[in-house]
Amino acid sequence: MIRSLSSAFLLIVALFALFAGPLAPAHYTTQFREIPNAAPSRQHLMGTDDIGRDRFSRLLYGTRISLLLAPAAALLSTVLAALIGGLAGYLGGVWARCAMGFVDLFLSLPWLFLLIMVRGLLPLDISPVVSILITFLLLAILGWAASARILCAGASTLRQSGFLLQARASGISGIRLFAVHVLPNLRPILLAQFWISIPVFILSEANLGMLGLGVAEPMPSWGSLLREMEGMLSLSDGPWKLAPLVLLILVVSCFELALTKQEFAL
Repeated sequence: MIRSLSSAFLLIVALFALFAGPLAPAHYTTQFREIPNAAPSRQHLMGTDDIGRDRFSRLLYGTRISLLLAPAAALLSTVLAALIGGLAGYLGGVWARCAMGFVDLFLSLPWLFLLIMVRGLLPLDISPVVSILITFLLLAILGWAASARILCAGASTLRQSGFLLQARASGISGIRLFAVHVLPNLRPILLAQFWISIPVFILSEANLGMLGLGVAEPMPSWGSLLREMEGMLSLSDGPWKLAPLVLLILVVSCFELALTKQEFAL
């Protein structure tokens, strides 16, 4: 029941984000300069920001950025983890020890701070599209290590299994054996790591956005929308401004609930 409700909520949010163009009352860059920082009205359901942009429109477009590109980054991260961790566990021996030593070194680094440092070294005046690609590419490249360790352990347990010994006896070896027999049996682990990575990357982008190092303006994201809240002194300043924070909490919680139920099913 909880998993169904969580999945339904995520589907509804994803549909709203996917059809942000038709649903948004205005483009995310359109400024209503005569009514900056306005309260909610029939024309502007969540009011306008400091320079007169419609908050509801920017929330829809920002949700699209997070919910479409975070899974893309999670997919790339999972593929990297499968290639590095899965191959290390499949090969075993010195290959596994070297790969896991590199993974341990990578995990010992505070990767969020490393991500902030790498993103901070890049130019701040890049275009919004390039900033999106760079942000989520960095997330994928820096977020694979924990998944690789789990996949290495899973592949190690499969290395001496009966069906692999039979496959080797029939003449299958090398990369073909890994691709045809090992990876398909790691599918539940791959799926779980993919789902775990999505809320992690959403929160990481939000952290970067609040520091001004995420998706570049004027394109919105949950991080940049949360950054606009830093001038709030109390809820009386406008509780509708908390909508990005509430939506972020609900989406991440629904991902966690859906993942928990999936793990019980596995």
